[in-house]
Parts: sequence; C-alpha cells; structure tokens
Amino acid sequence: MEPRAASLSVASAAPRPAVRRITSGDVRAALAAGYRDFLAMPSHLVFVGLFYPLFGVVLGLVVFTDLGFALVFPLVSGFALVGPVAAAPLYEASRRREAGLAPSWPEALGALGRAGVSLVFAATLLAAIFAAWMLCAGLIYKTFYGAQGPESLLPFLTDVLTTPRGWGMIVVGHAVGVVFAAIAFTLGVISLPLLVDRDVGAGVALRTSVEAVRRNKRPMALWAALVAAILIVASAPLLVGLTVAMPILGHATWHLYRRIVDKASVEGTPRRR
Repeated sequence: MEPRAASLSVASAAPRPAVRRITSGDVRAALAAGYRDFLAMPSHLVFVGLFYPLFGVVLGLVVFTDLGFALVFPLVSGFALVGPVAAAPLYEASRRREAGLAPSWPEALGALGRAGVSLVFAATLLAAIFAAWMLCAGLIYKTFYGAQGPESLLPFLTDVLTTPRGWGMIVVGHAVGVVFAAIAFTLGVISLPLLVDRDVGAGVALRTSVEAVRRNKRPMALWAALVAAILIVASAPLLVGLTVAMPILGHATWHLYRRIVDKASVEGTPRRR
C-alpha cells in the first residue's frame, strides 16, 4: 500500500497515542498559553486578510438563496464547526515557538501542505458536518415559517424574538445545533493538531480525539463551553472580535493537545519541517 493511501485509511491499524487525563486547571493553562502565543506572534491581521473575504463570499451566497436571511445565524454559528481546520497554521506556529524556533508564517501556512491527505480527509469530514447543519437549519426554518424566506432581516429577527413560533424555532435550532457541535468538537479538537504535529493518519487521529473527549468529559465540556462563550462575545461587534478570539483559541487548542496526548507515545513519524 502506498504511504499516502495508508495515511488516509480510517481503519488504520496503527495504535492510538496515549491519552492523559486532565483537569480544569489544564484547560485554563492552555487558554493562558494560547494568549501568550498570540501576543508573541500576533496573527489578527492574517485573519482580517483571510477570514473576512472568505466569510463575506459565503455569506453573500447564503443571503441570495431562497431562504436568505433565515440562514445568517446558522451560518455564523456553524463556522465554529470548521474553525479547527482554519486554525491549522496556528498549531504549527505554536509548535515552532514551543521548539524554540523563530516564528514564521510561511512555515505555519506550509503545515497545511505537509499534513497532506490526512488533513484533507479530516477537514472534509468537518465540512460535511457543517453542510449537514446548514441543511438541517433550513429544514427547521421551513417547519416553522414555511418555504418562503424572510424578505428583510430586521422584521424577521423581531418575529423570531417576540413570537411563540420564533421561540419554538430557537429552542429546536439550538437543540439540533448542540448535537452537530458536539460531533464536530469530538472529532476535531485533538485530531487536527495531532495531524499537523505527527504523521499518524486520519483514522488514528480521529479515534484519538474521540478517546480524549471520552476520558476527559468534564474538562473538555468546560473547554467547549469556553470556546462557545468566547466566540459568541467576539461575534457581537460585527464579527470584529473573531480576528483576535480565533487565533487565541487556535493557539490554545495546540496547548490543550499537548496536555492531553503523550508525545512519546505517538507512533507516527514527525512531519518533515
């Protein structure tokens, strides 16, 4: 079997890396370390240059669909499902700083290419979850409001926030969204930094992420809650805060990975740098 094909296989026979148990203190320490990395390697301008044009294109495509404004909130909230993919260069930046290497954004961006087909597989899986969420969000809207999309945003928001029909959609939408978020979080929180760091294959990385969440339910639930809260607050001022929040969370995810996965137990070879 070709090495790249073996890397892609979800049914890889390679043993999983050892997963440590962590505490809420580790979660707080990872977040603090992520903040320090951001101060040492400010990346908000990178996110201004990359995130906003991409988000603007996707938002424009959504607004001009049949449901239009009805899908704006599901779109904004759903970006958290694929956030770990966008943070891949940040994992490499934190790895370089941890190793005492000079910060290099070309090298950090190159992490995407070095991770190769395994990272593409994991990213495609998260993108599929995001697409499924958007499809369900559309179906939920149609269940409560019918097939016709709202004509303008403000009257639609008023109706959603002040009528039983709108309240019902909020409750159902959040309940379904939590399920999608839990699935994406469980699969992506450890697998993506692991794939940037080591050549273990997509299957091993995904199973390691699931095991990490299973063995650390409370700390990982705390991490998920912190991520959600930070993203909600950062999204409030026209998404401007995301250009700071997303890099900090990306760096912090790397440090959380380091605290959970025993580096010495990883069977795959390190990435070529």
